[in-house]
Amino acid sequence: MENASEIKLHVLGDFGPFSRAGKSIGYLITIGGESFLVDCGSPLFNQIGGQGIQSINGIIITHCHDDHKRWFTDLALYYKYASGSGKKLFLLSSEEVTSELMRSSASAMNRTLSLDSSMIIDMPFDDFVESRILGPKALYTIEELRTHETRTYGVVDSMGREVPHDRAKVVINPSSGIPRMLFRDPDYDEWVEPESFYPFSSANFYAEDRNTYRSEGYSIEAIKAPVWHGIPGIGLRFSTGPETLLFTSDTVHDTALWKSLAMEKRRPKADLSSRDFLDARLIYGDINDYIERTWSMERYNNAMKAFEGAVVIQDVSQKGSIVHTDYDKLESTNLKRGKTLLTHSPDTITSQWPLSFSGKSYIIRNGQALEVVEGKHYLLDADIFHKSDGKFFIGYKRDRGAYAVYEKDRLLSVHPVGQKTPAEAGELLYRVDLYEDISGRYFPKLDSTDKSYIVRADGLVELVRHTKTGSSGQLVESLRKEA
Repeated sequence: MENASEIKLHVLGDFGPFSRAGKSIGYLITIGGESFLVDCGSPLFNQIGGQGIQSINGIIITHCHDDHKRWFTDLALYYKYASGSGKKLFLLSSEEVTSELMRSSASAMNRTLSLDSSMIIDMPFDDFVESRILGPKALYTIEELRTHETRTYGVVDSMGREVPHDRAKVVINPSSGIPRMLFRDPDYDEWVEPESFYPFSSANFYAEDRNTYRSEGYSIEAIKAPVWHGIPGIGLRFSTGPETLLFTSDTVHDTALWKSLAMEKRRPKADLSSRDFLDARLIYGDINDYIERTWSMERYNNAMKAFEGAVVIQDVSQKGSIVHTDYDKLESTNLKRGKTLLTHSPDTITSQWPLSFSGKSYIIRNGQALEVVEGKHYLLDADIFHKSDGKFFIGYKRDRGAYAVYEKDRLLSVHPVGQKTPAEAGELLYRVDLYEDISGRYFPKLDSTDKSYIVRADGLVELVRHTKTGSSGQLVESLRKEA
């Protein structure tokens, strides 16, 4: 029976940005009887088709890296020209991400031919997309200021008034030409970059209205405090009251780093004199030479509390990823293994934390994620989760298991027992029996090239044996046990 408090998650794509699988990032969330796409980097038209795309209630974009928003323009164009529905694509995102989507899609959407093909006409973004802001609006923005003789940048408040130079200024790095804001925080009396310094709860920089999206029986809230990825982005909190699902999107989740960002007072490196700096409205240089503190303590505290009571979808990478959460640092996070599902993982990874995989479906029930397979619900109770060669495997500890799990520098690998193990594998932890996960069903891992599993048109799985003269198959049953 349907439970209105449950949240359903279908993984359309969860591979890393440079994956050979090419599925990138995308999720379908069903909550309160409505469905939303979270990001659209995976091949949606292949996966859910035009009818599925038209059935969604909206799309939420967390940030503007291509592996998360690759199909956004196509979706908007499809709604406008091909769907026949007369509807616009409904977009939920933060003020900054929405602005970036408008800029990045302009070349495809803002100019076209008239209906009789006789004129080139301009088309506003709003002709294609109905956008609604998630998260509060900023009280201060960078605007292009013009006089009769000059054109420059300045910071203006929500009434359109220019903010004095001793409170806010614009810094442009000559290498990128992108204007960024430098703001003097009234509490710390320090120069900060507000986009990174403040959480959405800060009254010093954001309006009071958090612009939480609410519908019957659920809410969708944008969060920023634990999201640290380099470009503007948001995390998402889906809540029905009893159940909460949290997307951090791409981020560096490292509580020690977060604390240092909030605690460390930085010494400015700029060559400008104090007087020249205060008098300047616009500075050309590196903004990091002027920032005195990266995070506020309010942001740090909010980031530490963000995961309480939620099932978390958390990106993961291997060591040294810079802009993602490294697997070897998961123990330095405030994530809980039983309430975390790792996603956005590389093509090959071995994990003791549950990994998601493209095509899988989950339900959030009683504060945990259960996998949904053919209408049945299963615990994520394996000891090892392993991705390799586009396939997904799980392992259970066995004293005489056919595979051995090794650890080196907190990274794991799996190797067959009885074969020579690479010297770089590290320390033997334990042995496991390994199973290939096929659409949530478990079958013993095959070690020879003359055997393979195939999924038939009726959904049943055959073990096929290949010989020089042909092949033969037999039906096999899943060994997975229902929760």
